[in-house]
Amino acid sequence: PLHYGQGHLQSHLHTRRRCSLFDVSHMLQTRVYGRDRVRFMESLVVGDIAELNLGQGTLTLLTNERGGIVDDLIVTNTSEDHLYVVSNASCADKDLAIMRGRAAELQAKGGDVHLEVSDNALLALQGPFMAQVLQAGLSDDLSKLSFMNSIITTVFGVPGCRVTRCGYTGEDGVEISVPAGQAVELAERLLGVPEVWPAAARDSLRLEAGLCLYGIDIDENTTPAEAGLLWTLGKRRRVAMDFPGAAIIMAQAKEKPKRKRVGLTSVGPPVRPHTAILDPEGTPVGSGCPSPSLGKNIAMGYVEAAHSRAGTALTVEVRKKQHPALITKMPFVPTQYYMAK
Repeated sequence: PLHYGQGHLQSHLHTRRRCSLFDVSHMLQTRVYGRDRVRFMESLVVGDIAELNLGQGTLTLLTNERGGIVDDLIVTNTSEDHLYVVSNASCADKDLAIMRGRAAELQAKGGDVHLEVSDNALLALQGPFMAQVLQAGLSDDLSKLSFMNSIITTVFGVPGCRVTRCGYTGEDGVEISVPAGQAVELAERLLGVPEVWPAAARDSLRLEAGLCLYGIDIDENTTPAEAGLLWTLGKRRRVAMDFPGAAIIMAQAKEKPKRKRVGLTSVGPPVRPHTAILDPEGTPVGSGCPSPSLGKNIAMGYVEAAHSRAGTALTVEVRKKQHPALITKMPFVPTQYYMAK
């Protein structure tokens, strides 16, 4: 749904102040098995998968030979002898084709790797009340689970759930991979808590957190350096240069890219996707919307690197009229990710 009973503004603010439940079951969930699973994954992505501790995950990028971003993924090194990979729904078909093709190549050379597509549902519980709400249905101590780590546990009586402390809102939250047949049962239990609302306002929440939407803010013609995502490159991988597009990506890391992703704030009519940035050398805005938390317009787009410093004045064109905009540091709203002590 685009919205539930509450309006977008109320839903957004409720997530920031209390807690909301999102159905993100459209995401692709894949399990990668076999003794060569890490080598397989590292042949596709820029992250250091080998260094992940058991239960630890990382945001990484699936790249092409031109250095472009094919997708952004979360890869978790589970304690159950497999890698757990979550891909964007819009990229599911191409990601799966790439992974199956590479797996076949490795298998033909004697490699041990095989894929299993999960039919689990995926529910995201996000907001400052998340821990209080979820802990009531867990035997595990949630305070020991740090951002980007996961466990297999029973959630409100539903066994075999993978709870990962992550999300797409900038708030403290979890994503719960739950057997499909019990997803409605779990969702109803969570929505039975007064603090929890059903929500669909992820786009404005993730934009306030400065997070990219694949196909809008990043794509196969965008490099990690241009997108400000060089931090996803593992140190060992930078040296080895053994991921797709490594020569192009590392050259940009050293010499700096010609364009960069920036945050924008503006006055006047709301900035929407494809709004033109008129100067200097700007391209159309990727993501843009009014910020419910800040009460001003926010957006992300690409400008010439020489003019990407925060505080630089720009102009955007909305409905054929020009309006002032300002390059602004991201995230627009401080993130609240939880790190266990």
